[in-house]
Amino acid sequence: MAQSVWGYDSDNGPERWHENYPLAKGDKQSPIEINSKDVQHDSSLGSWHASYDPGAAKTILNNGRTCRVVFDDTFDRSVLRGGPLTGAYRLRQLHLHWGSCDDHGSEHVIDGVKHAAELHMVHWNPKHGNFAGALKQPDGVAVVGIFLKVGKTPKPEMKRILEEIENIKTKGKEAPFLHFDPSILFPKSRDYWTYQGSFTTPPCEECITWILLREPIEVSSDQMAKLRSLSKNNENEPMSPLVDNWRPPQPLKGRIVRASFK
Repeated sequence: MAQSVWGYDSDNGPERWHENYPLAKGDKQSPIEINSKDVQHDSSLGSWHASYDPGAAKTILNNGRTCRVVFDDTFDRSVLRGGPLTGAYRLRQLHLHWGSCDDHGSEHVIDGVKHAAELHMVHWNPKHGNFAGALKQPDGVAVVGIFLKVGKTPKPEMKRILEEIENIKTKGKEAPFLHFDPSILFPKSRDYWTYQGSFTTPPCEECITWILLREPIEVSSDQMAKLRSLSKNNENEPMSPLVDNWRPPQPLKGRIVRASFK
């Protein structure tokens, strides 16, 4: 298994990542399963706030492993603050994990429930100089995780991202993605769980404060089908659907999950 070819198939999938990325077997890995009965309500956890500049959105791309929207993070333009965080974290990118059908696809599992997809909004702490520097610090990165569930009433929020899918069907394709306010993707409720964890993709750096939102947002079956129409292969290769790009839950190893709600 070469450095660059980790993925989600049996020969290069999550079970084997640790062969090249030993941190994948670390003590603070993500995702996790959250069991309500083990969660500690923490009344000192305040609300979180995002102030995002729609002009910071740059491009959308298919890198063969996910669909990602990239934002300008050269200054404090779109930031997340509050909640468990100290200081302002800059939005760098958002991406999704999804399944091959609607009954699985999320990375975090809540009381045994898997959602159809999970959206990750990745922010980093500029006090560490740059993104690479932030990856080396326990308080370097904050990720807001939002569950997607399939419902009858498709929410307009995901529409813009999914409209662009046509332009990035195959691996390596990138398209302009301008003027987008990602805060429309937040559910109504600001309730969240938080814990210390890692990136859910190699090298699985343990630098993330997770802010996992309790309330999912709704998408339609058609919208989910659109995500599954992406190919993990290049344009000149046979279509191979990009699905099941999620990592299964990792051992908690004594970590505490706190909740902002009772």
